[in-house]
Amino acid sequence: MKALLLVDLQVDFCALGALEVPDGDAVIPLANQLMPAFDLVVATKDWHPANHGSFAANHPWRKPGQVIDLHGLPQVLWPIHCVQGSMGADFHAALHQDGIDAIIHKGTDPEIDSYSGFFDNGQRQATGLEGLLRERGVEEVYVLGLATDYCVKYTVLDALRLGFSTTLLTDATRGVELQAGDVAAALRKMEEAGAVLISSDAISSSTAP
Repeated sequence: MKALLLVDLQVDFCALGALEVPDGDAVIPLANQLMPAFDLVVATKDWHPANHGSFAANHPWRKPGQVIDLHGLPQVLWPIHCVQGSMGADFHAALHQDGIDAIIHKGTDPEIDSYSGFFDNGQRQATGLEGLLRERGVEEVYVLGLATDYCVKYTVLDALRLGFSTTLLTDATRGVELQAGDVAAALRKMEEAGAVLISSDAISSSTAP
């Protein structure tokens, strides 16, 4: 069984959002086109409390982009984004939400960030995504979304580590690129770990619009 994982297709990561990923909106129509081709569609959401430790605003004299130690782990500081219940945490308005079978919330613990759809950054707590996929008999996952060099990368790496056959849909993801070369390095790391990298047009479905 094959599942499509939609990573963080939320308002705050798209145009004019609090943590806008360049050209992030371009992923939405591809997600809509691909959803009918899969047995199961799962979407992840950043779902941060307002006091989350990854927010630069919660650390005096700190700015977005700086890296601090957060309870024993290196943490990139970000603008306030995807706060629980806020408009910025909503899915992009153009996303066909009726095609989504399940939603996984991550980043809910204020003391640790969660890039991956499977675990927090310290691998201390699971989100429930693995259990959902196992319960549904999923063996192959296809991943798209935002952002290539953070949440997409760690979701792909964890999927591989957990034994899922994992494919990244390269044209249906966009990166933050805090440092030049971050996206290319992320793609290389995923491929070296065993991910298959393909374009979404390689997937055909008689039910796709």
